[in-house]
Amino acid sequence: MTAALRIGVLGCAEIARRRMLPAFVAGERTELVAVAARDPERAEETARIFGCRAARRYEDVLADPDIEAVYVPLPAALHERWTEAALRAGKHVLAEKPLTTAHRSTARLLKLARSRGLALMENVMFVHHGQHTAVRELVDQGEIGELCSLQAEFSVPALPSGDIRYRAELGGGALWDTGVYPVRAALHLLGPELDVLGAHLTDGPGRTVDTGGAALLGGPDGVTVQLAFGLDRGYRSRYELTGSKGRIVVDRAFTPPADHRPAIRLERSGGAEEISLEAHDQVAATVAAFADAARTGASPDEATTLRQAVLLDDIRGRARRAPTRPREGTTP
Repeated sequence: MTAALRIGVLGCAEIARRRMLPAFVAGERTELVAVAARDPERAEETARIFGCRAARRYEDVLADPDIEAVYVPLPAALHERWTEAALRAGKHVLAEKPLTTAHRSTARLLKLARSRGLALMENVMFVHHGQHTAVRELVDQGEIGELCSLQAEFSVPALPSGDIRYRAELGGGALWDTGVYPVRAALHLLGPELDVLGAHLTDGPGRTVDTGGAALLGGPDGVTVQLAFGLDRGYRSRYELTGSKGRIVVDRAFTPPADHRPAIRLERSGGAEEISLEAHDQVAATVAAFADAARTGASPDEATTLRQAVLLDDIRGRARRAPTRPREGTTP
């Protein structure tokens, strides 16, 4: 049996403590070795909970010869710096999304990983859930006819005022946080031949970052793609694929809990049916995929990761060029 991948963690973000560290500990192919945080007490507390060592500094994790791979759950603006440092220290890297906030930086890091025979993986977990494979099979089998359009949205209610996702200097904003999901869904379901046709970003009252947005993309064979995302609206985690003969609807598309039994809704002229699937733990599946990648020394989905970064840059660029209208409650 292959030895477990020994992992160190840079930061004690909520997603790390709530989802990823438990998965590292539970996984048969991973071993959590150490965790570091800016606050030594938080690192010590986290280490006690998960049965690993506490490191005083991020650099100590990177210098530890017992650690083969690093997970980076830091704010988006810090991903590039610490991912590069980890790669140069000879570690495989699993970094939270977005990998960086500029496609040229993403391309540079992927090239660096490739040159050193290291795996670099962006932590977009939903693509490892089996429900999306089932959706693609339905489309490929012609269940909804010729594909015409995709609509996808991931939005969450307003966060506490001090949340880092509202801080521009840390790479905050809806596009980088929730916008990644519908963009990646479009790539996952339709392939890389997508182009941004238009986009809009909304700055919420009193915020210095975008708190919502939408984008229109054009896909292969004339397929239209409508994407929406936000940090200040009712929860939505959904996509719809519309074809010439019907429609596929997936709710709880992006962050389903491990025990959730997905139900794909297939609508056609003769009626609608719910296709029930087995529960699937996408966090465990993601960790397993990263362990596989580390053992091969290659970055999985490299082309898709880079194309996603390009589309995110294009959405921001289109939105900046578009005329804007102040949102109610703001000053023109």
